[in-house]
Amino acid sequence: MSIRLASAPEGRARTALRTVFGFEDYRPGQEQVVEAVLAGRDVLAVMPTGSGKSLCYQLPALLRDGPVVVVSPLIALMRDQVRQLRDYGVSAGSLNSSNDPDENRRVRQALRDGTLRLLYAAPERLVREDTIQMLRECRPSLLAIDEAHCVSQWGHDFRPEYLALGQVRAALDGVQTIALTATADAATRADIVERLFDRQPEVFVEGFDRPNLFLAMSPKGSARNQIAAFVAQRAGQNGIVYCASRQKTEDLAEYLRGQGHRALAYHAGMEKAARDSVQDVFQAEDGVVVVATVAFGMGIDKPDVRYVAHADLPKSVEAYYQEIGRAGRDGLPADTLTLYGLDDMRLRRVQIEESDASEAQKRVERQRFNALVALCEAPRCRRQTLLAYFAETTEPCGNCDLCREGVETFDGTIEAQKAMSAILRTGERFGTEHLVQILVGADTEAIRRFGHDRLPTYGVGRDRDANGWRSIFRQIYAAGLIQIDIVQHGRWLVTERGRRVLRGEERIEIRRDVMASAARTRTKSAPPSLARPADEPLLAALKTLRAELARTQSVPAYVVFADRSLIDMAQRRPASLDAMRLVHGVGEAKLARYGERFLAVVEKFR
Repeated sequence: MSIRLASAPEGRARTALRTVFGFEDYRPGQEQVVEAVLAGRDVLAVMPTGSGKSLCYQLPALLRDGPVVVVSPLIALMRDQVRQLRDYGVSAGSLNSSNDPDENRRVRQALRDGTLRLLYAAPERLVREDTIQMLRECRPSLLAIDEAHCVSQWGHDFRPEYLALGQVRAALDGVQTIALTATADAATRADIVERLFDRQPEVFVEGFDRPNLFLAMSPKGSARNQIAAFVAQRAGQNGIVYCASRQKTEDLAEYLRGQGHRALAYHAGMEKAARDSVQDVFQAEDGVVVVATVAFGMGIDKPDVRYVAHADLPKSVEAYYQEIGRAGRDGLPADTLTLYGLDDMRLRRVQIEESDASEAQKRVERQRFNALVALCEAPRCRRQTLLAYFAETTEPCGNCDLCREGVETFDGTIEAQKAMSAILRTGERFGTEHLVQILVGADTEAIRRFGHDRLPTYGVGRDRDANGWRSIFRQIYAAGLIQIDIVQHGRWLVTERGRRVLRGEERIEIRRDVMASAARTRTKSAPPSLARPADEPLLAALKTLRAELARTQSVPAYVVFADRSLIDMAQRRPASLDAMRLVHGVGEAKLARYGERFLAVVEKFR
C-alpha cells in the first residue's frame, strides 16, 4: 500500500499526522520545524533523542512532489526506518550494499516512476556520480541529513565522509536541506552551518532535556556486581550496558548470563555476521540486554529500551548524552546508571594525550572530559548540571539520584571564592591546571613568567592538594559559578552567579569525598510497571500477538506496534475499529493490517 498526498495543501499536515502515523498531536518542537520545511526554508534542528526528529522530514515527504533523500549513517538504521514507514503505508526504500540486486532495482524504478516518497542512503553512496545523476533526474524536494553532528570537527562523533555532503547539496542545485541532530553545542552548530549550507538556515534548538530518563551516577565498587544488581531489578526489560573494552563486554555478558539474563556481547572485533545477529535479536525480541562497546550505538532505533548503564565512564558529556538517549525513546520512563572511578579518569586522559589528534582537538577533548567528571561530582540536581553544559537552565528535576537521595556536603563558599579570585586576578585567561598551581603555591616556569607568584591568591589553597582543587573547580562549574570556553584554550570565566558568591550574597555547598571507592550504587529501587496492574494480563496477550506477527514478517516487534501503543490499547480496550483509531500510533494502514487481530484479543478481556 502506498500513500501519496503530494497534491495536498500544507493544512493537511495534521490530517496526515493522524491518518498515516496515528498521532493526535505533534511532540514539542516538531510543528515549528515541519512548518519551516513546508515553507521551503533550510533548517538546522537540534532536538533531543526520542523527540521524533525523523517525523520532521517524513511528514513533509507526504505533502510534496519529489522524493525526500535521507542521509543516514548506518545500514541497520536505514533498514528499520524503511520497515516502519512501509508498515505505515508510506512508499520508502534505501540504496545500500546489503540489499539484493532486485531490491535496488525496485527502488530505482520507484524513483523513476515518482512513487517513492523517501529514499535512504549513506553519505558514501550519495557522492557517487551515478547516484547524483539519478537524483538530478528525479528532482528531490528535500535533502534530510540525520546525525548532522558527524560533519563537525567539534562534534563528538566526527565522520570524514559527511564532509562531502555540502558538495552533494550543491550538485543537486542547492536543494532545500534539513540537518538534524540531538547533540550539538554552539561551536558544533556553527560548524554544521558552515559546512552544509550556502545560506543561513533557520535554526531550532528545542532543548536537551529528556525528563522521562532517571539519571544516576555512582562511584565504582565492584562494577560487575553493581551492574548485575541494576540489571536484575529490571529483568525481562530491554537494556544496553556499555563497557570500555571488548574483553569486558564478553566477560560481563557471560556473568549476566550466569545470573539468568539473556545477555549478548557486541563489539567491533566480532565478525560482521555475529554483530548483525546480535543487533537483529535485540531489535526483534524483548527481554534482551546487550553488553557493548560504543560500536553498538547510532544504528539503534528501538523505542522501548528501558535502561542504559555504563560500566565505565563515557568519553564526554556529549557521548554520555547520546548513549543514555537510546533509552526511553517512546517517551515512557527509563533508567540510566553510570559508574565512574579514578582508573576510568586516568585511562581517558591517557587516551586523549596519546591520540593522533591535533593539540587544538586534544584541548577540546580535555575540557569535554573535565565537564563529564564535573557531572559525576555534581553537588546538586544532576539534570541541572547536565543541561547547564548545553547552556540550559531548569528547576531541580526530582528524577535523578541526587534529587532523590541527596549527598553529604559542606559549606564551600570560601573555597569557591578562592578559586574564582584566581580566575579573575589572572584575567579569565587560564585553564584549570595553571589556576590549581597558583592556589597550591607551586613554583612553575609559567607562574614566574606571568608574575602570578605575586598575586594575593598565590598559595592561599595550600591546605588542599591539587586533586582537591581540581574537584572544587569541577563542582563550582557544575553549580554554575564558572563556565568554560572550550574553543579558547579551555579558559574559565566567572558567571553572574559566581560573582554573587564572590560578594558573599550567596553560599555554595561542596560535596565531600565524591570519589569514595567503595560507595554503594546510587539508584532507585526496581521501576514500577508501565501499565496499570489491571491491564497487565491484556498487555501480555497483546505483546504475544505482536511477537507472533513480527516473527511472521521478519521485522522488529515495535514495527508492528510500539509498547506505548499496546499500553494505550490495554487501557482503552477498544470495541470497534473506529475506537481503535483513537489508540496512539494506529494509522489507517496499521488499522487495516492489524486492527481485527488486536480487537479479537481485547475482546477476550472485556
